[in-house]
Amino acid sequence: MPEEVLFETERRMDRTDVASYLRTVAEKLESGGDITLSAGDQSVTLDPPTQPTFEVKAERETPTGGGTGELSIEFELEWDEDDSGGGETDTGLGIE
Repeated sequence: MPEEVLFETERRMDRTDVASYLRTVAEKLESGGDITLSAGDQSVTLDPPTQPTFEVKAERETPTGGGTGELSIEFELEWDEDDSGGGETDTGLGIE
């Protein structure tokens, strides 16, 4: 299925600013409200369902030929556009 990017931004930020941004997203999810992402002249508003699919991924990317790699943590929410919010719940995810 082809992918259409609705919003994308990348910038270096202090850890405290990243935490604040993620906290705001968490509060929006908890309250059941829409989430509006904006940066510069880009903006998109999304309404995640009650139970989206949540993916957490830690990666290491190593450049071809060796050298210093790049580490990342990715958090992703996914849902079908016509999702009404039902589905299975898995309580096995944790963070320390």
